[in-house]
Amino acid sequence: MSATVLQHPTLVLNRNWQPVHVATVARALVMVFQGTARVVDPESFQTYTWEDWSRLRPREGDRFIRAVTMRLRVPEVVALTRYEGMPTAIVTFSRRNLFKRDRYACQYCGIQPGPELLTIDHVVPRSRGGASTWDNCVLACVECNKRKADRTPEQAGMRLRKRPVRPAWQPLYASRDVRLESWSRFVSEAYWNVRLEG
Repeated sequence: MSATVLQHPTLVLNRNWQPVHVATVARALVMVFQGTARVVDPESFQTYTWEDWSRLRPREGDRFIRAVTMRLRVPEVVALTRYEGMPTAIVTFSRRNLFKRDRYACQYCGIQPGPELLTIDHVVPRSRGGASTWDNCVLACVECNKRKADRTPEQAGMRLRKRPVRPAWQPLYASRDVRLESWSRFVSEAYWNVRLEG
């Protein structure tokens, strides 16, 4: 059994077939085995229980997991059997998400020197009560951060390229930079663009 195959992404749909999560293959198979989800064939939209899925043999080119007595196809999409909700639309404030929002670029001069040469700058410095929030933190290159120092951009004579705000990505995809072709039947192009443009 390949550990890397078990870590591949699987799209999780709610009971109404709306995308709600991205899980690993390992987690998706556990949900199907427990009966809380069914595998969805992205081509035919047919659903499979664990019994049905475990009887299918991998087709040419399919990813699979080799067990002692069988080869199990890797599911790309599963649908939950009970859950009808949708994920909340709030993106967690984190260093990783801040780098994604600012696209690894200094928000003062615009250069992209690489992550190791970028710092997190508090627009209103912490020493003046500035908080670590989406609307008060931006990426800054080392030079711009030195120049701004412990001042506001206005005091330093610097201008932000854009006002910092909480990104509008769908949190479903915020943590994974992955997109399988089969998912396009369940996730609209506009949904992807919201995440990418956030």
